[in-house]
Amino acid sequence: MRNAPVERTAEDSNGCDRRSFLKAAGIAGAALVLGRPDSRAQNPAPERIATNVADALNIPRTRFSLPGLFPGRVVEARAADVIAGGRSDTAQVRLLFEKGLEALTGRSADASFGLFFSPDDVVGIKVNPVGAGLISTRPETVEAVIAWLARNGLPKSNIVIWDRFDYMLADAGFTPERFPGVSIEGLQTMDEAAAEGKSADNSRWRGPDGKHVSAGRFDPDRYYWADVEAEKDNATLNQHVFNGRHSFFGKLVTSRLTKIINIPVFKNCGNGISMATKNLAYGSICNTGRLHKPLFFDVCVEVLAFPEIRDKLVLNVTDGLKGQYDGGPSAAAQFIWPFNTLFLGTDPFTMDSVCHGIMIAKRKAMGVAVNEHPRFTDYFRYAERLGLGVTGPQKVQHIRLES
Repeated sequence: MRNAPVERTAEDSNGCDRRSFLKAAGIAGAALVLGRPDSRAQNPAPERIATNVADALNIPRTRFSLPGLFPGRVVEARAADVIAGGRSDTAQVRLLFEKGLEALTGRSADASFGLFFSPDDVVGIKVNPVGAGLISTRPETVEAVIAWLARNGLPKSNIVIWDRFDYMLADAGFTPERFPGVSIEGLQTMDEAAAEGKSADNSRWRGPDGKHVSAGRFDPDRYYWADVEAEKDNATLNQHVFNGRHSFFGKLVTSRLTKIINIPVFKNCGNGISMATKNLAYGSICNTGRLHKPLFFDVCVEVLAFPEIRDKLVLNVTDGLKGQYDGGPSAAAQFIWPFNTLFLGTDPFTMDSVCHGIMIAKRKAMGVAVNEHPRFTDYFRYAERLGLGVTGPQKVQHIRLES
């Protein structure tokens, strides 16, 4: 199983440089048990860093724009027998997904299709393959979604399973053999040996022109700009494709996909979470390493404000068949448990706000020292101010299904 590049949070910056952090990512999450309270949490918030989010907000919205067709509504669908012996029951996953979909839309699963899609859409299914075999998006969940799409007339040739890093997808079970007729694509490649300091040969990721071999997969005209400079070393460039202050969207997202279904996993990220918003915000653009410490939570809002995501993201299905309550964002087997739950909604901020509350309760129940400083949840309210989501217990419709 390959180690994944790790997205660092603001509370991960304890003097660990990026190269050593990458090397440490595979050590069973030993350095990533972040449940202890953050002594810096009471410090005054720094002045907000300039970004180009205002440009995104000025672009007219569509009827599909976030918070989507069912703002403020999230369905929590649970069945005790989905995970048995460590494996997912495919039939039960499909039933759970379709029941959740019906509760979200108020229509049958098949009738719900037309609310979101037409047969000529090109639908991208954004998965999270980090922690393959432990806490990654389960192929059975993706199979359930694809079966629903195909049954209602969407050609499999119009479906793309994707993530930012191509090498991680096969490890997590997303292969042409398992998903025949469906495209499986990463926005970029990365040389793992070079990233981990095991090889000084950069020719596998850097072309004769000196540019990253994946540079052409990103759209030079569509980007998230933030006034934060990237590191200039080879390890950073290998992982992030570009240096500088621009994080470009992948051309797959800007030019080919017409709709997006987001299938993240249920896991913590320090005292925050790594679920619906982070899966897309950090998975759709390059050059993200520079953003983690100063803008980690803001990125989860501001990248989703751009029409490439805001107008195409029509459905979120948080895969909680297994959950991880500590040690995240890397996989840490000792903190993973069978949760047997899917969360569905069109509004990723509603979903994340509900899931954050569930995660906090689980962490407390397991004896984890929890920091509930507002800085870990302020981004939900920021999203609401930008008109991207609906949050707050008095505004959210949380539908629970048990079977």
